[in-house]
Amino acid sequence: MFCNQCEQTFRQTACVNSPGVCGKDADIQSLQEILLYGLKGMAAYAHHARRMGKYDEDVSAFIEEALFATMTNVNFDAESLLAYCLKCGEMNLRVMELLDAGHVETFGKPSPTQVQEGTRAGPGILITGHDLVDLWNLLRQGEGTDIKVYTHGEMLPAHMYPKLREHPNLAGHYGGAWQDQKKEFAVFPGPVVGTTNCVLIPPDSYKGRLFTMRATAVPGSQCLLDDDFRPVIEEARRCEPCEEKILGESTIGFHRSVLLDQAQTIVDAVKAGKISHFFVIGGCDGAEKGRNYFSDYAQSTPADSFILTLGCGKYRIRDHDYGEHLGLPRLMDMGQCNDAYGAISVAVALAKAFDCGVNDLPLTLVISWFEQKAVAVLLTLLSLGVTGITLGPNPPGFVSPNVFKILQERFDLRLTGDDPQADLRVAIGA
Repeated sequence: MFCNQCEQTFRQTACVNSPGVCGKDADIQSLQEILLYGLKGMAAYAHHARRMGKYDEDVSAFIEEALFATMTNVNFDAESLLAYCLKCGEMNLRVMELLDAGHVETFGKPSPTQVQEGTRAGPGILITGHDLVDLWNLLRQGEGTDIKVYTHGEMLPAHMYPKLREHPNLAGHYGGAWQDQKKEFAVFPGPVVGTTNCVLIPPDSYKGRLFTMRATAVPGSQCLLDDDFRPVIEEARRCEPCEEKILGESTIGFHRSVLLDQAQTIVDAVKAGKISHFFVIGGCDGAEKGRNYFSDYAQSTPADSFILTLGCGKYRIRDHDYGEHLGLPRLMDMGQCNDAYGAISVAVALAKAFDCGVNDLPLTLVISWFEQKAVAVLLTLLSLGVTGITLGPNPPGFVSPNVFKILQERFDLRLTGDDPQADLRVAIGA
């Protein structure tokens, strides 16, 4: 398992009984844990989708069956468990498709937009996590007041949906990735709402101002079990107001629909030699050493290439000015970690246009690794047969050496090296 709070891996000790007693060894346990973490990540996405009326009973049935496969004394066959892991990736693609449809149908077709970063004068509420329904409920309940709502972390992509960004109480974006929250939440004067995972136990500096939603709960926070945000709004009235402190603007909103609308233009530009390569650099971020690899890699990409980013891993690379190419920003923010579905959709569409496989595209995936949702997305990519993914900065602690060797042999799964520029040269064949 992986602890978001201390960034340490820990795992159960492999069964000490002989194979004749229970048959479970380190590799079987490793595959069961991969499956279990993938199911956890998929369940999180499915929960968000179900809140908007989107669900698939085939997915629910698979979750039940796959959980059964992780029980003790049920499955000791490595090939069978690996097949379950890949099936989990296949099902997660369906879940991300449902979630994408729910977001678009509920909040409108996304489009690129400029987001103001920082705070404006007046009472404010900060909301973090992934659940856009929570954001919408908070905005609706704050209508008619002067309380301004700011997104944080994975809530940044909310601004690409017209129904959300046009709400008068949505004021902009504040802060960066989840691992900076203890510093950023302490400085923000108003209440903070944590809607999903990646909320840390609060220090005294903001313990009384942290609210969490439903299953998301930490000591020192007030957990709201329903959609009533009155306690948060009342707390915003009691707290000191925000100061006028605008730090700049950023461009977000390159949802799959935006890029697919430009698919033929992109194809023509590649054929004309105007676009050399596409990079997907993002994923699930953390604070341990080695994650500057992703920023160094992104900053070394060719000027005639494009970088697609998503997830909280975007915060490793988004502060650099990559300039423009063909009238478009070279760095395109596609959304939350679940919007990996969008990146996959774009890759599949381009492969169809070029009459080739996804692995034949001038496309490199450099993915930062951290928690269960990242497992689900990785399994989705592997289930689609995507090869040559670079993953890092460390191998997952619950993947045994033998299992990792299998993934390397079958999917050319790679770990980030010590030299991002050298890895980049390999990717582009330089």
